[in-house]
Amino acid sequence: MAKRRNESNSLNDVLKAFVQENSLEKGMDKIDVRNAWINLMGKGVNTYTTQIELKRDTLYVALSSAVLRAELSLGKDKIIKMINEELGKDIVKTIVLR
Repeated sequence: MAKRRNESNSLNDVLKAFVQENSLEKGMDKIDVRNAWINLMGKGVNTYTTQIELKRDTLYVALSSAVLRAELSLGKDKIIKMINEELGKDIVKTIVLR
């Protein structure tokens, strides 16, 4: 019968190691950015958000309201800063509102 190792690692450390070993950071970043957008923008903006996609360092957001798109385009820099602060790292460099 195999002996059990007596090493104790936290689940968080094990998951981080798994993500790094399998090169899953980019996929996790896409999910994290999507969740950050949903959390930060609130129900009003999310009602008109039809698609959120991260490609490299650019966040593409499709909106069904032209008025909302014009309004958000004025605060792109602030949105980028808020998302990066939420994630704790600089992932998003630019935002394209469609």
